[in-house]
Amino acid sequence: MPSLNNLSRGQKAGGALAALLLVATPFIASWEGKSNTPYADKLAGGLMTVCFGETRVAMRHYSDAECKAMLEDGIGDFAFAVSKRNPELAGHPNQWAAATSLAYNIGSANYSRSTVAKRFSAGQWRAACDGFLAWSYAGGKQVKGLLNRRMAERALCLKGL
Repeated sequence: MPSLNNLSRGQKAGGALAALLLVATPFIASWEGKSNTPYADKLAGGLMTVCFGETRVAMRHYSDAECKAMLEDGIGDFAFAVSKRNPELAGHPNQWAAATSLAYNIGSANYSRSTVAKRFSAGQWRAACDGFLAWSYAGGKQVKGLLNRRMAERALCLKGL
């Protein structure tokens, strides 16, 4: 097996993504829940959602396999957006997975503007992890379910620091 230093940039990126997916996929799935049939998400102002919180697809019934593939594709999309905003997360699968979970839930644009992202960029890793808790509000009120998710994301983020 080649050493990490002998791997190409693409191989390292692929390995980092594989590590992220190993952590992020079950984590995000557990918080999103799954509905094969579209529903109106009350926390998102009635936005139509399907499978594992997906909003970027046609609203129709999906099979379990389609939902799983959609989740993996979605995580890949959000992981890419997070890594583009915070390349310093490469090689830190727990922090990258936590940030990807946050972006998956609040959107890439919101993540990119967030204090969490800014703190990662500034090298303030613990403060970035603490910043997850600010995203536990909907409609100006703290939501217990969101707070629970943010506390779990924060715990994942702090793991290994």
